[in-house]
Amino acid sequence: MNADFEKIIQESIKIELQVADLYLFFYGNFPEDAGFWWQIAIEEKNHAALIKSLELISEHVNDLPEEIFSSSLEDLIATNKMLTSVIEDCKVAPPDRNTAFNTALTIEESAGELHYQGFMGDGKDSHLHINKVFRQLNREDKDHSLRLRAYMAANSITIS
Repeated sequence: MNADFEKIIQESIKIELQVADLYLFFYGNFPEDAGFWWQIAIEEKNHAALIKSLELISEHVNDLPEEIFSSSLEDLIATNKMLTSVIEDCKVAPPDRNTAFNTALTIEESAGELHYQGFMGDGKDSHLHINKVFRQLNREDKDHSLRLRAYMAANSITIS
């Protein structure tokens, strides 16, 4: 496997796990939204597992498209640093409910998280069997940004 591809996979897995950790923090701090945060955190962990399986598949398949991850390694590293900082800040001074949801929305719409949405979307490589398998596995949790926005609207949480 290409060393850069391996680093991209590792950083991508780290993003998903850090986002899951943040959502689990919110789960513990906002009981009124615990079900929502729990579900979305589990889905982030599932994203990490799917990316890990891609790493395992890539060891046996030589024709994985290089476009699978649209973000650069540098963008992914920067996103992970940002996530580490956000998590540390939340632990020092937990955000209010509105800030928590807006933080999650910002993360979901960031370039580091969008690498996953780009892969799961209907891109030019949609004919590839691997894309179809991953889409089927992930069909229920494709777009956290839209779900966050819908939940926020339904619960009178202001979008900043």
